[in-house]
Amino acid sequence: MKRVILIAGLMGAALCCGTALAAPAYIEKAVSDAARPPEDTKRDAQRLPAQMVEFAGIKPGMSVVDLLPGTGYFTRIFARAVGPKGHVYAYFGPQYDARLKTQGVDPDNQFPDLKRIYPNLGTIHGPLNGFVTPQKVDVVWISDNYHDTHNKSYAADVPGMNKAVFASLKPGGVYVIIDHRAVKGGGAGTTEALHRMDEDIAKQEIEAAGFKLVAESKMLTRADDDNTKRIFEEGEHDHTDQMVLKFRKPG
Repeated sequence: MKRVILIAGLMGAALCCGTALAAPAYIEKAVSDAARPPEDTKRDAQRLPAQMVEFAGIKPGMSVVDLLPGTGYFTRIFARAVGPKGHVYAYFGPQYDARLKTQGVDPDNQFPDLKRIYPNLGTIHGPLNGFVTPQKVDVVWISDNYHDTHNKSYAADVPGMNKAVFASLKPGGVYVIIDHRAVKGGGAGTTEALHRMDEDIAKQEIEAAGFKLVAESKMLTRADDDNTKRIFEEGEHDHTDQMVLKFRKPG
């Protein structure tokens, strides 16, 4: 495990110096997809999507869940990366249903435009506590939203959610967590107050579901971020100090 963590850290150092090796061609092609909107591509310098996808081990033919996908920043990239023989599920919880209905959006049919562009994309709308997929999947990914699942508005049973994710993965499948890092020892209250996650708590919760931590990267570590401040006080939240963790289901 230490070796993997070291490699990930060195990769991040190389990125800082502009010397990182190029990602595999299928990932570079997915990131350079002309169908990605400009508001997404302008964020790439901070979010490092090619390096994140490579870290996750996402490959053509895989099945991937983008859990709480937001506007689909990573969903689009995953759909191109796994290719026509792979499948991507954008999994939406019910926490925004009332707001979506006032906006004329059907909570059971989100991303209709994306599904026309990416035929291998499907959407799932259901409770986080009852997370389930139509088939066993290779990767479940959640970016900048794991902390939200602890907040009152989500009304989620986080241990139950993690166990359900575990059950939905194939043996050897991975659960990738990217999130805004709270100051070490910040405690459970940082999720609601700061929109940050105490990294130690995240690790404990996910390992309690049966997962093994197999890699963590420093690619999104930013020493100049004040981890005690609410993320929205830092400007665009892509600039925050973030944990990047990969857990594996034994098997």
